[in-house]
Amino acid sequence: MSWLQIKIETRKADAPRFEDLLETAGAAAVLMEDTGDQPLLEPPPGAQPLWDATTVVGLFVVDSEMDAVVDFLEGQLGHALPPHRIEVLEDKDWERAWMDNYHPMRFGDRLWVVPSWTPPPQPDAINLLLDPGLAFGTGTHQTTALCMEWLDGLDLQGKVVVDYGCGSGILAVAALLLGAREAWCVDLDPQALTATRDNAERNGVADRVRVFMPEDMPADFNNGEGADVVVANILAGPLGMLAPTLTSFLKPGGDIALSGIITSQVDELREIYGQWCDMDGLGIKDEDWCRLSGRKRIA
Repeated sequence: MSWLQIKIETRKADAPRFEDLLETAGAAAVLMEDTGDQPLLEPPPGAQPLWDATTVVGLFVVDSEMDAVVDFLEGQLGHALPPHRIEVLEDKDWERAWMDNYHPMRFGDRLWVVPSWTPPPQPDAINLLLDPGLAFGTGTHQTTALCMEWLDGLDLQGKVVVDYGCGSGILAVAALLLGAREAWCVDLDPQALTATRDNAERNGVADRVRVFMPEDMPADFNNGEGADVVVANILAGPLGMLAPTLTSFLKPGGDIALSGIITSQVDELREIYGQWCDMDGLGIKDEDWCRLSGRKRIA
């Protein structure tokens, strides 16, 4: 299968902005390349090496309207794109690039995400094996990292977790490896549910994962007891609309985390979810991306 990639030449300081915009535009995956030939020391595990002149590469399915993607990017930036080009790319070339750029990443005190071809930096840690594949969430985005760190900080032993907008299932699998009893995973995209099953199988937790399209998620799941933990890494708009649903999944006293939001959206979501929960936790990455968390009130 072929893909389309857009390669945008930019500066190190602007590269994270382009990464976020490409993901918002629907890129299946994003990586960084050296525009010139600048040597870098080997980065520590989990660090993203960036060069002074960095090329940000976004991968799109082959039938994507790339003119529309460029229009979206320029509309968000308020000016024309810097030098860029659009190319056709074969699967094997993209997978090789991922293997060259994807490194083990640490989240919190206990949890690592490790590509399957790399030995775990800490064999005795909790190591989540994950191949980058073609997006859905690999831990590299700030919002995923915020959720992973939050999960690492919870006592999940024996808990039931709902991962809403599960993507690759990375958050659900992490919760299970951290001690959760069961994970209920929901996503609009059937391919995401397939990716979740595959990653659960790879990590030996497939028997504790259940996957659903949103309309198939039972209202009285877990025998009507609800979840101990709900995590949703989506976007602010859907999070606002889903507030009654997500909070209904959560048992009184249960923990909830919302991500995929930026600082300017926090107050509105805090007010919406404050109808059911005490939303007093806030995590921030790169002074913009946020995770809002709280606990459902006990009536």
